Amino acid sequence: MTTGVGTDWQSWQESWDRQQEWYMPDREERFRVMLDMVEALVGPRPRVLDLACGTGSITARLLARFPEATSTGVDLDPALLAIAEGTFAGDRRVTFVTADLKDPGWAAELPYDSYDAVLTATALHWLHSEPLTVLYGQVAELVRDGGVFMNADHMIDESTPRINAAERAQRHAHMERARQDGALDWAAWWEVAAADPVLAGPTARRFEIYGEHAEGDTPSAQWHARVLRESGFAEARPVWCSPSDTLLLALK
Repeated sequence: MTTGVGTDWQSWQESWDRQQEWYMPDREERFRVMLDMVEALVGPRPRVLDLACGTGSITARLLARFPEATSTGVDLDPALLAIAEGTFAGDRRVTFVTADLKDPGWAAELPYDSYDAVLTATALHWLHSEPLTVLYGQVAELVRDGGVFMNADHMIDESTPRINAAERAQRHAHMERARQDGALDWAAWWEVAAADPVLAGPTARRFEIYGEHAEGDTPSAQWHARVLRESGFAEARPVWCSPSDTLLLALK
């Protein structure tokens, strides 16, 4: 992947973080709890698969907290992978793989057959329930016995429609105030990326792959836990939640 000499990749990372935090003000808390549970269950030197890694947000926090960890990031998005590869260039602890998680053979591209932890955040809601079920089966094969899988994402309980509506209205009111103060939303961030001389090409390819925004499913945490147990995990339950998001942990 071609990147420009002297590109300030850290600024792109920070820009991505701010855009994501516009949607999820408690994003860092999710990452903290995720890494707490990694340490509790597999220790401070884990081999991690950063699933649908994007710019490498999980990998950055993993290595800052656990310098002896290693990470494999896998994604299909050319623009976000360009930022990730630029950020971690020369870091031998990190490997990136371009692969489509809906391709049955995607795991064959990975450098390892098993991982202590597979981690993902705000990504798998792009998949519908059927391909996500298939993916969970593949993830179960990649996690070693005693290892963990964690998914932090939008998980909606459809049995509480009034609570859901109130939470959504409150959240969107906060988001609108932040937008008026200059926060970039998803569409605005991609407009900036498309105008950048280094990221313009990868961004164009990204929209050829995904379109404006893929629409998947957001089933409940109970659904995720059930499917993960059916896929081969021994235990699965939420370990953190906000009014709109859940961090679900499955133990092999």
